[in-house]
Parts: sequence; C-alpha cells; structure tokens
Amino acid sequence: MRRAALALLAKNISPPNLSLMQDEGWSPGRVRTEILSGLTVALALVPEAVAFAFVAGVHPLVGLYAAFLVGLITALIGGRPGMISGATGALAVVMVALVAEHGVEYLFATVVLMGILQIMAGALHWGKFIRLVPHPVMLGFVNGLAIVIFLAQLTQFKDPENTAAWLAGPQLAMMLGLVALTMATIWILPKVTKVIPAPLAGIAITALVVIGFGINVPTVGDMASIKGGFPTLHNPFGEGTGIYGTALAPFTLETLWIILPYAVILAAIGLIESLLTLNLVGEMTGKRGGASQECIAQGVANVTTGFFGGMGGCAMIGQSMINVKSGGRTRIAGITAALFLLVFIVVASPAIEQIPLAALVGVMFMVVIGTFAWNSFKIMRRVPLMDAFVIVLVTVVTVLEDLAVAVVVGVIVSALAYAWQNARRIHAVTRESNSDPGAKVYEIQGPLFFGSSDGFIELFEVDSDPDHVIIDFQFSRVVDQSALQAIEAVAAKYAAAGKQVVLRHLSRDCHQLLSRAGHLMVDSDDDPEYEIAVDYSVRTGIFGGGH
Repeated sequence: MRRAALALLAKNISPPNLSLMQDEGWSPGRVRTEILSGLTVALALVPEAVAFAFVAGVHPLVGLYAAFLVGLITALIGGRPGMISGATGALAVVMVALVAEHGVEYLFATVVLMGILQIMAGALHWGKFIRLVPHPVMLGFVNGLAIVIFLAQLTQFKDPENTAAWLAGPQLAMMLGLVALTMATIWILPKVTKVIPAPLAGIAITALVVIGFGINVPTVGDMASIKGGFPTLHNPFGEGTGIYGTALAPFTLETLWIILPYAVILAAIGLIESLLTLNLVGEMTGKRGGASQECIAQGVANVTTGFFGGMGGCAMIGQSMINVKSGGRTRIAGITAALFLLVFIVVASPAIEQIPLAALVGVMFMVVIGTFAWNSFKIMRRVPLMDAFVIVLVTVVTVLEDLAVAVVVGVIVSALAYAWQNARRIHAVTRESNSDPGAKVYEIQGPLFFGSSDGFIELFEVDSDPDHVIIDFQFSRVVDQSALQAIEAVAAKYAAAGKQVVLRHLSRDCHQLLSRAGHLMVDSDDDPEYEIAVDYSVRTGIFGGGH
C-alpha cells in the first residue's frame, strides 16, 4: 500500500526546471543585475519580516528566519523564478490567536503540518485550479493589494518611542521629505542609467543623507534588533520547554486537533497568495510558471522552516514586484536576497539597523504606484456591470479582510453571475416533426443545468401538446442532477396525461449521464454521433420527484 502511494506521488510530480538562469543566459551584466536586485529585496524584507513577527506575537528572529528559509528554498525549487517568498501579514493575522493561546512551539508544529498539506496539494496538481480565477478578480486583487501595502506603510509614521502617537511637526516633515527623496530617485534614475537597480539606489542615497547629516528619523533599529545567529534545527514536538520559553507541542492526537484547523487555513491562504503572485509575475515577465511545482516548493519550505524555528510564509507580492522592477528574472535574485538577509542577521545588523525607515517606505510607495492597475478605472466603464462590481468587491474585501477571502468571494460571485447568465439562455423552438407525422418537436436551446432547470420545465405545454412529443437536444447539453430531475419531471407530466415523450440528438456526454442515472430505456451509441436519430424513451421515478 505504501509503495503504491509513493508510486502515485512520483507519477504526479514532473521533473522541475531548476536551472539558475532559466532561459536568460549567463552574462556579467545579467548576474550583476540579479545580485543587486536580491540585495534590494533583502533590505526591504527586514522591516516587513520584523513587523509580521510582531503581528503574530513572536520574536523578530522567528519572522527573519522564516523570510530566509522560505525565500531560499522557494528560490531554489519554486515554480516561477523572480518570485520572492517570506513571512507575510496574511498568515501572521491567522497565527496570532494560536500563539496567544498555546505558544510559539505550537506555531512551529502548525507550520510543519501546513507544509505537508501544501506538498499534497502540489502532488495532486490542485494548483491548476488557479485558472478558475477570472480576470476581474485578478484586477480587484491587485488593486486591493496595492492599497493594503500602502496602509501597512503608514505605521512607519508613528513615533517609535510612543507607538500610539503619530509623528508631527518637523519630524513628520523630515520623514515625508526623505520618502519623497527616495521616490524621486527611483523615478529619475532609470532615465539616466540602469546599471544599479533604482530602489537600491534610492535606499542608499537616503541612508547616506540621514547618516551624513545626522538626521534624527526612525530607523530599522528602532523597530527591533535583528542580530542573531544561524537558524538551528529544532523539534517543536515533545515534552518540556522550547527555545523561546514556551511548552513544546506533545506529539499526540490532541495536538493534531488543535493545530489542524490553523494548518488548513494557513495552507490555503499561502497557496492562493503564492499562485496569484505566480500569475502576476508571469504576466509581467511574459513567462509561464509551474503551479504544482510552486505548491510543492512552498510546502517543502514551510516544513523545513517549522523545524528551524521560523513562522512559515508564502509568496510576497510586494517584494516580488520590487524584484521584477529591479530587473530580477532568475533564481539567482531570490537566492541572493535570502543569503543577504542571513548576512544581515549574523554579521551586518549594526549597519542595517541604521537604514532610515523612510527609505524603505519610499520603495514600497513606488511599488504601490506600480502595482495598482490604474487602467481599471477606464476598464470598468467598458466591461459588463457585473465584472465592474467584482473588481470593486474584491478590492474592498482584500482591504477589509485578506487576500484569500477576497479571491474566494470574487470567484463565487463570478461563478454565480455566469450561472445566472446561462440560466437565462434556456428556451425552445417548437415545430411539427418531419419524421413522425403528428408529433411536436421542442428544440432546446441553451444548457440544461441547476440554474435553468425550472425554466426548462416551464417551456412545455403538456395539456395542449399532441400524444407524441420529441425533445431535441442537438443545441443543448444536459449537465447535472438538477437537469436529470427536470427531464424526469417533464416526462412524468406527459405520462400522467397519457402522452409519450422521447429524447433525440443527445451528445455523447449527455447520453452517458442519462444512461448512468437510468433514465434511458434504449442503450445505443448511434445518437451521440448524430448518424442515426435514435429516440430515447424516458424512465420516470428514478429520483422520486426529488423528495
């Protein structure tokens, strides 16, 4: 049994393309661009990882280790080179309740289980379902994301000595001025040279101005110290006390029932955010990514992170945008970002802690401007009203709830709208039969499914119809159990009136569906090929009127 399961897993996992440069080609200029892009991303990762650790209620190093490990592993084996992964706010807000009630060791155990679930999703190729996300949902998702990133930066305008108060007066003016300096550098530099990524130049120039003139503004060090060592292997399961002073998670069924709900939610959020980022980066770079490979990479990264004292993570859309806009296109950029982050933690923390937060805020503000789909305002005046509504709905839900909930809501609303539109298409063209004198033919137009089943039943005039009625499905399809129930209901009405009803021109899939349900009294494959028009009598009483 175990061997068969492993064989199935191996069959479902296709060999990934793990080459460092993909199809970009090796050149000194390309390698320099990738390394500098990775350095830019690493600098922007530091305050985000620390902030998300605070949101989850854990030590800053828990977030930084997650950013390093998840970023490194997904850069090595992920499905879309150019993507950046690490600790994210969407996951942190789910983790905070678990950490508050059970401690950080239960979080590490949850992250391990989360990774296992993601590996299973990748092995079963569930990542392909991201194709069901409509374009209006993607637009709303991108716009909502830009707003969320913008709002997240506003916390950097609070007084580091009193986080309940906002900066004011000269300090606020200086902060805004430095943000503007960074943004201006990022905007102007590409018009002059592309040797250095503009975001990196913006951070460097602003940092030099602050350090050179001794300007008193909030820095990375004001958030928390990022100094630490190499992440070490740590088993969160067992008895006793863990590395941060809380109890280890016993390896029992009771622990499983505690962490399973969190693991399922975290795995779903992580995969949805990662796969949407994969699509977004693919659109920007003009290259396709492997959804299943990305699911497996995220899973492996989170299992590893859970055993090394990290809070887990997923793709970071904001950081991925920084990477792509800085020229990062290959695995080298993501690997470099992770390694630079580790260097910052181990040896370079004093220097990194002097970087003004205004520089990083300026970078993220430029990401917001570049991420927001400004053309959506024009698009919404030209697309169907329902699509415009979905764009706005997903944007609002993204801001008020989180990205995963917004996408699910958007897909559901889009699916219901599509079903309603198709339900309204059902109608019938009636005529006398050419092959059966005296018989009446109902040519059904439009799909027959749960949304159109009631409309289908209302098409027939049982009392005034002749004794022989033919329902022609040449321009229709029978889709689901509601459709079968509707056909049976119509047949039962005609049978009660002492009249005969038959079905004609069933497609092969409709023929199989009706045969499986037991409605067809003639078993023939001639009609699905439309070579011989076989008439099928309908057997009633299969569903018993649906009660």
